Amino acid sequence: MTKEKTNVESFDLDHTKVVAPYVRLAGVIEGENGDAVTKYDLRFKQPNKGHMEMPALHSLEHLMADRIRNHSTKVVDLSPMGCQTGFYLSFINHNNYDEVLDILEKTLNDVLEATSVPACNEVQCGWAASHSLEGAQSLAKEFLEKRNEWHIVFAE
Repeated sequence: MTKEKTNVESFDLDHTKVVAPYVRLAGVIEGENGDAVTKYDLRFKQPNKGHMEMPALHSLEHLMADRIRNHSTKVVDLSPMGCQTGFYLSFINHNNYDEVLDILEKTLNDVLEATSVPACNEVQCGWAASHSLEGAQSLAKEFLEKRNEWHIVFAE
């Protein structure tokens, strides 16, 4: 199969060559005034082999988006991937990979200690009925168990 080059970095990634779970630097965009936005691919599930169920993914998104800001003021956004295999995490003016891993580890440990999902109501969430704290915690635990492998993106 030949693939056509696209305008989206993740579409040009060969998803058959990566080995989840991992944390991959997906790109850096520099602004006109010298600011840099760094985007990471947080891959929880092996592409085309597994995916996160929506209620668990949705709750993990809420928990991580909220809790990660307790560990860094440089977070721009944390967003789920449409394929349900991971998240994108963006920072402004912060590009230290090892620190990002530490921030992520602390955040996921916070998820394990959570007793509720933040903003899990019809006023603050567009699909408040689709949440699972237990599912989110299971995903966080599974990802944390492979902490020493997060830096390995491609099969050797």
